[in-house]
Amino acid sequence: MNKHKRGEIYQRLQAENPKPTTELKYQSPFQLLVSVILSAQATDVSVNRATKTLFAEAGTPHGMLDLGLERLKEHIKSIGLFNTKAANILKTCEALISLHGGEVPRDRAALEALPGVGRKTANVVLNTAFGEPTIAVDTHIFRVANRTKLAPGKTPRQVEDKLLRFTPNDFKRDAHHWLILHGRYVCVARKPRCGACVIEDLCEYRDKSDP
Repeated sequence: MNKHKRGEIYQRLQAENPKPTTELKYQSPFQLLVSVILSAQATDVSVNRATKTLFAEAGTPHGMLDLGLERLKEHIKSIGLFNTKAANILKTCEALISLHGGEVPRDRAALEALPGVGRKTANVVLNTAFGEPTIAVDTHIFRVANRTKLAPGKTPRQVEDKLLRFTPNDFKRDAHHWLILHGRYVCVARKPRCGACVIEDLCEYRDKSDP
């Protein structure tokens, strides 16, 4: 895919959704961090359902520690891997308080040092909470990047590196949200809704389907 096509793809996605953002519901960088940790192998809908009551009771690192492990588990037991996630969240709260004054750091290395936080989670927090031009490659973005040939790669990191290299600077901040939403609602896994796609004529996917 050439530079002109890539630019046109982002222009169309921007025209359709000028101010994209995450579908996770949060009120602070800390709440976003917790939501993203919970979202691994879970839907945003299920995370939002759990965090609605969780954040009302414990929306800060101190509040989460006061809540304790068993009560935290009760809030998030509907989410996959909740035992591991609960333990990591409390360890992360301890680290935030002891190392960062209770604040979420705006630094990749510091974020990735937190329990339960990998590169993808760090990218989401840096982009969504702090406006950094990072691109977190989840299953939706991996699929869209490879299917359209926007940034094909065999691993999420390869796709991320290509997206960062090929995405025009003006679009980098929002590229993550455009691509994930496109993959979630249009370029879906089993039967992509090509007939309803605003970039269908630019996409290099060979097996395009009807709407």
